[in-house]
Amino acid sequence: MSDNIVNASESAFDQVWKNQVFEDLPSSDRQLLDRVIAWVEPIIKDQVLVTQESAIHHVKGMLKVLSLLDLDATTMAAAMISAAAIDKDALSSSRYKTEIIDKFGLEVFELVEGSRALIHIGWVVGQALHQSPDEEKLKQEELQQEMLRKMLLAMATDLRIVLIRLAARLQTLRWFAESKLPCPVEIALQTSKIYAPLANRLGIWQIKWEMEDLSFRFLKPDTYRDIANKLEAKRTEREALVNDFVHSIESALAEQNIVADVAGRAKHIYSIYNKMSNKSLDFEDLYDLLAIRIIVDNERECYTALAMVHAHWTPVMEEFDDYIARPKPNGYRSLHTVVRDTAGRAFEVQIRTKKMHQFAEYGMAAHWRYKESGKKGGETTASSLYDRQISWMRQLLAWRKEVGIAEQQSGDQLEGADTQAADQKKTALKKEGEKLQNMRPVQEKPDRIYIMTPQARLIELPEGSTPVDFAYSLHTDLGHRCRGAKVDGQLVALNTPLKTGQTVEIVAAKSGGPSRDWLNPQLGYLHSSRAKSKVRLWFNAIELQLRITNGQEQVEKELQRLGKTSVNLEQLAAKLGFARSDDLYVAVAKDEFSLRQIAQAFVETEEDSSDETLVARKVGALSAANTGKSGVLVVGVDSLMTQLARCCHPAPPDDIRGFVTRGRGVSIHRSDCPSFKVLEQKDPERVIDVDWGLTGETVYPVNIQIVAMDRNGLLRDISEAFAKMKLNVVGVNTQTKESTAYLNFTIEIKNGEQLNKALKSISDIPAVTGARRV
Repeated sequence: MSDNIVNASESAFDQVWKNQVFEDLPSSDRQLLDRVIAWVEPIIKDQVLVTQESAIHHVKGMLKVLSLLDLDATTMAAAMISAAAIDKDALSSSRYKTEIIDKFGLEVFELVEGSRALIHIGWVVGQALHQSPDEEKLKQEELQQEMLRKMLLAMATDLRIVLIRLAARLQTLRWFAESKLPCPVEIALQTSKIYAPLANRLGIWQIKWEMEDLSFRFLKPDTYRDIANKLEAKRTEREALVNDFVHSIESALAEQNIVADVAGRAKHIYSIYNKMSNKSLDFEDLYDLLAIRIIVDNERECYTALAMVHAHWTPVMEEFDDYIARPKPNGYRSLHTVVRDTAGRAFEVQIRTKKMHQFAEYGMAAHWRYKESGKKGGETTASSLYDRQISWMRQLLAWRKEVGIAEQQSGDQLEGADTQAADQKKTALKKEGEKLQNMRPVQEKPDRIYIMTPQARLIELPEGSTPVDFAYSLHTDLGHRCRGAKVDGQLVALNTPLKTGQTVEIVAAKSGGPSRDWLNPQLGYLHSSRAKSKVRLWFNAIELQLRITNGQEQVEKELQRLGKTSVNLEQLAAKLGFARSDDLYVAVAKDEFSLRQIAQAFVETEEDSSDETLVARKVGALSAANTGKSGVLVVGVDSLMTQLARCCHPAPPDDIRGFVTRGRGVSIHRSDCPSFKVLEQKDPERVIDVDWGLTGETVYPVNIQIVAMDRNGLLRDISEAFAKMKLNVVGVNTQTKESTAYLNFTIEIKNGEQLNKALKSISDIPAVTGARRV
């Protein structure tokens, strides 16, 4: 055993030590702890922890920390048992479980089990923490550390479990500082990133500050030593300056009849280093090494005190911040100023009300956001539910402290009315504690669990999630190929609900897909909506492919029967009103489209080709498109080359505009043509005024669109209508979609009157629902 290890026989649980640590506890609680010591001491008297600290020394140190927090005897009993190096599996065995429950109660056993679970999780995840210069990796690390803090709180169903772990970790750090042994980096790093922020959020400042300073001492020993030496060099002088400044402020405030609590504010080494790093300052440039805090009754007195301070000392105006008028994003309110005395020494002064101070120290878990977010100030956020859980824990901790004080006071009372008043106060505090227990924040959304990969990466899942949910949260393909799982090294069924803190390893096939059983809610394979969605998408894709294959086979068989095997399937699908051939196949497979419509499409095509009126004729001899003579006058000249734009097909008496092209004369557009508007905006100087001249017998092509319910003979009836009006059809394009036919015709007309008659005639045809020019 190392010479640094405290000898157990010389430091046993003697009566003097007990009186110091258990002095505030009633006799019944002391008896419980005596029984625990009698049971634990034989187990731990020769034990040495992995840190080379004797188990007895570690237990005594833990109990001192817990006594300072005024915790109950049950917590101290659980702390002693959990510190014993009992194997976790042995602890859960019937022997230890029965013995601990029988001797000390179920509550103690549950605290012990919870504490041991946090020890296991802490060591596993601690191995994964590392420092990286990569900004993206740092962000990922911060998310993982935040998730670990949440996991620790989620596992600790009782606040006291967390407090036991914090006390144990603080004692471990104290041991390394006391023994001068090198502290493992992972312990210091885990303390700095996990346990100190937890203590901060719970409002246990004395533990938080000490953890931060000790972990910083082990992680950056040179920097720590440098700051410590600089502080120590002028510690006596600094304390004297602060005391003189405090007395001066108290005297000045008394003259103003302001009752205030004025005190020097201690600055810890890690806090100094943090400010130097975040603000890029040298040690000599720090203002708040000489720090004063003034606490008054109301806001008015805050500003009165500020005016008094500025009147007596010279303010450094660029260092003044009014967080009362403009609170920080986390709700923090206070007046911050820096003043210099006659010798030029800078003092930082904080002025706030008691209510502001209470909020800054304990309220709503807000202060931690500012302290932990570095340069970002109050930008760090957390869920409102998480905040309320933290706040509730802090209130409970404060209540436990009040109970401890009340019990101590009641022990000092002798008899009569004083005893009765003390009992009444204890009863009131008990009711308050029960009220606090009932005020525990109710979950507004499903609880979360925190599961670890074999590489100690934390994954957040809904409560009730299974290994399959876990696999899908890692990667969709891994979820598809999941065939088994190991939880904490043991093979389990895939529908086993997971618990916070477990390590899960997925056993996957090289290829394959999910099982349909996973979608059966009664079998319980899937719990998270994300995993269920991924599995449904897989089977939907498989089903779609099967329908496409089935539909394609049916269409190809029908085409063989019709003797049309050489037909283009994409064109056939478009003719039948489908965007793609796959859509046609799916419709056929789902019996939403009859194969007889394919045969009918070919029959209509043959009928159309045999009907002379359905054939798009050649452009007429007098067509403007054929002769090139549009009959349009350009600024009074009809001999200038003009051409009708094909984008809008202008025809008399349309309102028209001209656009001078390069080498093709003047292009004539309808004035409402979208293409012309673009040209006009781009080159307005090339737009000229035009008008219709003598058009004579010239005909002009125009496009019309007809919408009708699809039926046999529709094309024939429309063509006959055009033939009766002696209109030449120069272009036809038809499409049918969901029993609706869309027919586009290009016809030649002389003027607008002829076009209007044609549209009216077409609209009177049965099944036609609309006809318009486009």
